[in-house]
Amino acid sequence: MIKTLIFDFGDVFINLDKVGALQNALNLFQLKEFSPKMIACNEAYEQGHISSEAFIAFYKNEFPNLSEPEILDAWNYILRDFPIHRLVFLKQLASDKKYQLILLSNTNAFHIKWIQERVLFYDNFKSQFDQFYLSHEIQLRKPNHSIYQFVLNQNNLNPETCLFIDDTEENILAASELGIHTWHINPETDDIVNLFNVKKDLF
Repeated sequence: MIKTLIFDFGDVFINLDKVGALQNALNLFQLKEFSPKMIACNEAYEQGHISSEAFIAFYKNEFPNLSEPEILDAWNYILRDFPIHRLVFLKQLASDKKYQLILLSNTNAFHIKWIQERVLFYDNFKSQFDQFYLSHEIQLRKPNHSIYQFVLNQNNLNPETCLFIDDTEENILAASELGIHTWHINPETDDIVNLFNVKKDLF
């Protein structure tokens, strides 16, 4: 019997345009492409090997004529869409009090701040969850360090009573290896709202 629902943030509840973010940064830096050193920094940051502070410091050093807010805004060009009916669904789910709701996000702290400033109902959205983990900021994406095991340990959860909902196959596989039930959603068809019909055997 499922007691805990663990949701991924990006693309489950909010659509992120990472390609647009990269292009926006190139436009600010007046570059046609990233240098090998920049690509290495970007990949290290994406994989959680360096902090947000170190990432911004790198670009501040590369472009000393740009202010930190300018650099932050360049990388924060990610928000594409936040379907309001998913918030309605989430509020109905939270009001039931039947399940513990946990949100995981690879989105980092300064992206969250940017989203919070531009999505007026973001605080309302976030308040529906019992726990919210920014895996990037606590460096849980490092090799051999599982965000999913961390969440299980932190909340004293039995993986057999948890359902992880995401649209990324790699994340689904990592969670399922720990014995967590998973649901690989299709954000294009918006089947997040059909959760209980699709997984009724677990509920």
